[in-house]
Amino acid sequence: MKNIKYYIMIALLLMVASPVMASEFNLSMGLEKFYNEMGFTALFTGDGWKNIVMLAIGCLLLYLAIHKKYEPLLLLPIAFGMILTNLPGANLYHTELWNGDFLNPESPYYHSYGHILTEGGILDWLYIGVKGGIYPCLIFIGVGAMTDFGPLIANPKSLLLGAAAQIGIFATFIVMQMEFLGFTPAQAASIGIIGGADGPTAIFLTTKLAPELLGPVAVAAYSYMALVPVIQPPIMKFLTTEEERKIRMSQLRTVSKKEKIIFPIIVAIIVSLVLPSAAPLIGCLMLGNLMKESCVVDRLSDTVQNALNNIVVIFLGITVGATASADAFLNLQTISILCVGIIAFGCGSAGGVLLAKFMNLFLKEKINPLIGSAGVSAVPMAARVSQTVGQQADSRNFLLMHAMGPNVAGVIGSAVAAGVLLSFLG
Repeated sequence: MKNIKYYIMIALLLMVASPVMASEFNLSMGLEKFYNEMGFTALFTGDGWKNIVMLAIGCLLLYLAIHKKYEPLLLLPIAFGMILTNLPGANLYHTELWNGDFLNPESPYYHSYGHILTEGGILDWLYIGVKGGIYPCLIFIGVGAMTDFGPLIANPKSLLLGAAAQIGIFATFIVMQMEFLGFTPAQAASIGIIGGADGPTAIFLTTKLAPELLGPVAVAAYSYMALVPVIQPPIMKFLTTEEERKIRMSQLRTVSKKEKIIFPIIVAIIVSLVLPSAAPLIGCLMLGNLMKESCVVDRLSDTVQNALNNIVVIFLGITVGATASADAFLNLQTISILCVGIIAFGCGSAGGVLLAKFMNLFLKEKINPLIGSAGVSAVPMAARVSQTVGQQADSRNFLLMHAMGPNVAGVIGSAVAAGVLLSFLG
């Protein structure tokens, strides 16, 4: 009986409330509002086709990261960030909040970070770490802790090869300033840095000089880093003879612990005094390396190599991918960046090889020119490519440790090149 009374009371309440509910809520209007706010509706109206294309590109990059294993640690979060930012109505990232000189009070695009936090989505909040140059520097601490500068210290000539490989950056910077191409000097510098094959450095410089190009520059930089085994071998073989590829190099000397500890301190001080704009990247790189080589902060070294580096890579990748919105990515400018980027990378690879050949004209103990191509900052993949191509000519030729010298020198070289461009254009 009690249950029946409850049911009767509920029925009476519904009968009384239903007219009120009907007056306050129009079902047809609610359904119309729901339909208009659906992301599917936006995809198939107006410029929604652009979002569909970007979603397809994001899925393609996910395929390359997962199935082909092309730089998956960064390409996967970048690709997923591209997908998230191109979902209509999700409002995770707002390009308009970051357009122009948003921190300049005199700019029509002025926004404070407080405005970003109140008006932006979650990816806008995370993007503050990219805009402020925080994520690339934190990654460089991890890179430094995972890098052995021993081969470079044992063979200082490697530093010249690493420097020569940066020719792709400056050659592209000069060419991209041609008036008919339509790029500003700052944009030309951001495109040129792709030639260093250093993703964090490319992101650091682009956010400072041309943030509107961050999406395509980052995608190009990491894509070409992943394609090092495909791009470099034809260039290396074209520029060298069979005899040059067979050159064997003597074993490197053993580097003392004291040398390895002193090296990052000296480099950080000298480079920062000569080029202060490179101090954030070089300083963080050498700090990480000193943590590793000093052997007194093993817990910190382990943290920056693993936990911290992994967290920052996630935040960096997904926010960089978020900048690749349909309007910013689907244009002729992006296509030209992707095309020029591979040329810049090829020029960098060729620069190291050609300098090694030139040095051989004066050296008694010859250098295998193949290690010059490792001067680009794709560690350690470029060094492995030098080893592979060398062993194709002579199966008993071991070039890996020799190639690691120019390879780690390229990390320093790309950061210095970014500092030079930033000091002139920043």
